[in-house]
Amino acid sequence: MTTISVPDMMCENCVKRITNALSAAELNFTVSLPEKTVTIDGCEHCVKTAMDELDDLGFTPKIQ
Repeated sequence: MTTISVPDMMCENCVKRITNALSAAELNFTVSLPEKTVTIDGCEHCVKTAMDELDDLGFTPKIQ
């Protein structure tokens, strides 16, 4: 599991946008608004895909 910090995730709408994008990419993940994180359960390719998706949505993801 890899945890990605998403400090600019501010509200439930952010969670919804992230959930929709990562679901469409067929990733296994969890989103935590209180912690402002996305946890990816998968290989390095899955993590890179998640980072790219978050970046495309306008977030500034960082691997913790």
